[in-house]
Order: sequence, then structure tokens, then C-alpha cells
Amino acid sequence: MSAELPKIHGMSGTIGTAHFVHVDLHVHYRQAYLVDDEATGPHGLPEDHPAHPVGIIRVEEGAAFLITGADTGTVGFTVAVADRDPGPEEEFEDIVEVGFRSVGGRVALHEWGGPAYELPPLPAGPGWYRLRYHARGMDGPVDDYLLQIWPAESGEPRVLKSSSATLRYWMHPS
Repeated sequence: MSAELPKIHGMSGTIGTAHFVHVDLHVHYRQAYLVDDEATGPHGLPEDHPAHPVGIIRVEEGAAFLITGADTGTVGFTVAVADRDPGPEEEFEDIVEVGFRSVGGRVALHEWGGPAYELPPLPAGPGWYRLRYHARGMDGPVDDYLLQIWPAESGEPRVLKSSSATLRYWMHPS
């Protein structure tokens, strides 16, 4: 379930280290959560950023609400905890990112009403991180997700790539 990729390679050589965890995540109501050890999880669907909506990931203190295309079922979900920005994976259809503050320096991936999957410790301990959420197949029939986490200063949410009708809906729900 957990593997380490010793180095992330870029055009200019070795640029960092990442730890990967892959799970077959069971979702209900299009929901999964990233929760800090010091938090109790999201309490309902947090508001999207009013000036920079990203739709499919919403954050509040110590928790991120992750929206999937599948209403109920199992989706492939990989989390990469890196010591620096690993760069977006362009083969995904939708890519968005947000700032996230960890109080405890440890997070877990939670299913709705189900188990939690412990993730590697965050490399800089407590503090600010960037979450880059990649989605593929949100419009069906098979969803696949990648969540990258690395230390970074707080910043505005950004949409890096938007291809699915599902992301467009969540950016501007009626």
C-alpha cells in the first residue's frame, strides 16, 4: 500500500523525495477527506474560495473535503507526500490546488463513514502545505485520483487544468 520513490527527477536532475500511498477508496456521496491528526474533520461542505473557486477540493482548518465523480463506489486514489513541488501530472483531465495548514504534521485519508488510511509524516512538520488534486474520469465510468502534498507558503487556490463537466459543475453549482 505504501511505497517510497527515492527521488523525483526533473529536467535539471534530482529535485526531491516523495512517498506514495495508493488505496482503493470507497466513496459515498462523492466524498473523501484529508484530515490532520489535530482536527476532527470537515463539518459539512466547506465554502469554495469566492474569488478563486476550484470546485472539487475545499479546505477548512486541518481538513480538506475531496469531491469525486463517483457518487458511491470504489475509486483509485494515490497520495504523494513530497519534500517539494513534484510538478503536475498532465495526463489527468482536471488539476486544481489549494493551501492547507497542518497543525500536527500528520494527516490521514478518510473514507465517508469508513476507515482512515494513515499517510507518511508531512516533511516539514506542522505548517503550510500545498495540495494539488488531480482527477481523471470524473464524468465516468471509472474515476482515478492523485493528491500531491508538499510544504509551501499559503497561496490562492488555482485551477491548472479543467476538462470535465463535473469540475465545471462544482466550480459553479446552481
